Amino acid sequence: MHIVAAYGWQKNEAETAKAIAEALGILVFEARQKMTGGGPTVLVSFADSEPAKAAVHKLTRSGVPALMIDTQAVRSSARQPIQVGRFELGSQGLQVESVEGQSLVLDYASIALLLVAIGSSGQVTTSSTETKRKFSLGKTLLAGGIPMTKKVKTEVRQSAEERDKILWLYTRDQKKLVLDRAALDYTGLGDAMQLSRDLNFTYLENELRRRAPRAIYDNRLLKRAGLVQVLGQPLDPETDLDLAFEILARALWKTRSMPAATD
Repeated sequence: MHIVAAYGWQKNEAETAKAIAEALGILVFEARQKMTGGGPTVLVSFADSEPAKAAVHKLTRSGVPALMIDTQAVRSSARQPIQVGRFELGSQGLQVESVEGQSLVLDYASIALLLVAIGSSGQVTTSSTETKRKFSLGKTLLAGGIPMTKKVKTEVRQSAEERDKILWLYTRDQKKLVLDRAALDYTGLGDAMQLSRDLNFTYLENELRRRAPRAIYDNRLLKRAGLVQVLGQPLDPETDLDLAFEILARALWKTRSMPAATD
């Protein structure tokens, strides 16, 4: 799938909606709905790249900055982000070890984007014991036909998706690292390590912002409304969080004159 997203438009809402409607052949009312909350926002998706490229060309020519993302390319094995397991805040750079054991050192000056969201951290299963009274044939017979019951205990297991804060770190040379609050080992904080993972993650987040002051920090994906706005109608907030990060990152790169990723 090839998605087309608009971002950073300078015209007012009415002019932009009209330009989008004319470029995509939709109603102005539809265009306004897609623009709610500002960009970036996915406008349309195509199976093939050529109509997507044509839509980007029409939008850009109409004064609406747009970009195209090949979702298959983003999700290819070669483009997958590094899942961080352990880290240390070194004096000159961030030292990380991936969950696969890969070691990496990032100069703080190389950090370009710090994007945070709430996402899935896996399934959590809980169990409880439920007690009910059920009809007992044996007791009823012993009681001479008077209906009798007995206590029956059953184990009830429930599975639910655990959601937690996730930080995606992008470097200027296109590396992507994922720091999941629920999955990180915080022992690398040393004496700064605190009592809960929430406090530790907040400390890490604040330290990265302090040590990489030139990096762009964006937290609009923390709220579901922001996530829905970025993804638009074609995509699902529950399964396409990775694409939301990619859309937002590329839009920020383009509006801040940074080198953007390529498909």
